[in-house]
Amino acid sequence: MSSATMQRYHDEEWGRPEHDEQRLFELLCLETYQAGLSWQTVLNKREAFEQAFHHFDIATVAGMTPQDVEQLLTNAAIIRNRRKLEATVNNARVILNWPGPDHFATWLWAFVDNRPIRHQFTSASEMPGTTDLARHISREMKKRGFKFVGPTIIYSFLQVAGLVNDHLMSCDWAPENRQGD
Repeated sequence: MSSATMQRYHDEEWGRPEHDEQRLFELLCLETYQAGLSWQTVLNKREAFEQAFHHFDIATVAGMTPQDVEQLLTNAAIIRNRRKLEATVNNARVILNWPGPDHFATWLWAFVDNRPIRHQFTSASEMPGTTDLARHISREMKKRGFKFVGPTIIYSFLQVAGLVNDHLMSCDWAPENRQGD
């Protein structure tokens, strides 16, 4: 791994099944900010994002105003991209106002029948940038009003949230190599 932060992220978060709505929202936001940048850059700014977005509290972020976005554009500690900032507020509103009896997390996990998809990759070069599943979920999210959720972002989101487990077969953190988890 390129840094201790990246190693910790890999070992403690990436590919671990996540069902908590607020955590899913946070992971979706971080993937949005990663678009066009390195993941290391996002991880380095993660704490600042947590502060700027009130620890990714969905209701609080959904209540942010255009003036709040303008203020965030002056915050050098975060990635200052107006479209990404506006997408974060928009996406919080979509999740907060989720229609029907199910929640966002339930809806999302239904795409994989509530079981992570385990790929059998032996090399990072085998990992795709996106998949048909990610393209499908991206389309469905856009229909529901989400912004900045293209198929590449969604595939990365599925990986980090554990809906897709792309740990290499040789990785100590692959489920089949874990003892006692």
